[in-house]
Amino acid sequence: MDLDVFVAGHRAEWDRLGELTARSRSLRGAEADELVTLYQRAATHLSIARSSAPDPALLARLSALVAGARSAVTGTHSPAWREAGLFFSRRFPAAVYRTWRWWVPSAVVTLLVSGLLSAWIAGDPSVQASIAAPEQIRAMTEPGGGYEAYYSSNPAGSFAAQVWTNNAWVAATCLFLGVLCCLPVVWALWQNALNLAVGIGLMTSAGRGELFFGLLVPHGLLELTAVFVAAGAGLRLGWTVISPGRRSRATALAQEGRSVVALALGLACVLLVSGVIEAFVTPSGLPTWARIGIGVLAEAAFLAYVFVLGRRAALRGETGDLDDRLSGDLRPEAG
Repeated sequence: MDLDVFVAGHRAEWDRLGELTARSRSLRGAEADELVTLYQRAATHLSIARSSAPDPALLARLSALVAGARSAVTGTHSPAWREAGLFFSRRFPAAVYRTWRWWVPSAVVTLLVSGLLSAWIAGDPSVQASIAAPEQIRAMTEPGGGYEAYYSSNPAGSFAAQVWTNNAWVAATCLFLGVLCCLPVVWALWQNALNLAVGIGLMTSAGRGELFFGLLVPHGLLELTAVFVAAGAGLRLGWTVISPGRRSRATALAQEGRSVVALALGLACVLLVSGVIEAFVTPSGLPTWARIGIGVLAEAAFLAYVFVLGRRAALRGETGDLDDRLSGDLRPEAG
C-alpha cells in the first residue's frame, strides 16, 4: 500500500472527524450521524494501517483520533465529584421528601407513645420497680450517674464512632428489614420509644428531667429524625411488597429498593453529624441554651434541606433511584 496515497485520500475525512469530535456536545442530528460514520471509517483505516503500513506517526494520529471519537460517540462516565454532587443536591433529599407521608406519622406516633409511657413511668413507683432495683435507678439518675456520665465516659472521637455505628445499624435495620411486611420496623420503633420513655421517666421522677432534656435534645433531634426517616422508608418498602400497585412486584421492589440504598448512604452522613454533636457538643461546657440551640439549628437545616431542596427535586421527577443508564431497561408490562 502506498502510504502517501492512503493519507492523501483520507486526510479530509480525518480532519472532519477531528472537528466533529471537538464540538461533539453541540452537534445536531445529521452531524451526529456523520460523526458515527466517520468514526467507523477511521477505525477501519487504523486497522488497515496497522496491518499494511505500520508508520508510527500515522498510527499515533489515527489511534488518538479514534479514541477521541469513541468517547464522543459512546459517552463517558460522569466524574465522581459530579455524581456525589447530584446525590446530595437531588437524589437523597428527593428520596427523603418522597417518604415524608410515612416518616412524619411514624415520628408523631412514636413520640406520642414515648410521652405517654414516660409519664406513666415517672408517676408510678411500681412501674419503676419493675424496670430496675431502687439502688440501680439511683445509680443511673443521681448527679454524675449513668445517664449523665454516658456522654463523657469515653474519648470524644471514639464515642462519636461508637454512636454513629450504633445509630447507623438501627437505621439500616429499619430500611432493609422493612421488606419483611413492615414488622421489624414496627418492633424497632417500639424499642426506640420504650428506651426513650424509660430515660425520661426515671430522670423526671428523680427531679432531673430538665438536665436529661438538656443532654438529649442537642443531638437527639437530628438523630431521631434520621431514625424516623429510615423507619418510614422501611414501612414504604414493606408496603410495596404487599401492594405494588400497577407495577409488577419485582419491578416495584427493585425501584424502591434502590431508593432505599440511596437513603441508607445519605442517612449515614446525617447520623455522622448527629454523632459528632453527641460526642463534642452534648458533654461540652457550653450553656444548656447554646447546646440546645446547636441541635435545633442542625434539625432546622435538615428539614429545610428536605422540604425545600428535596421537594423541588421531587417535583422535577427525581425519585432517588439510579439514572436510566445505570438502572437498566424495564420489560413492558400490561395494565
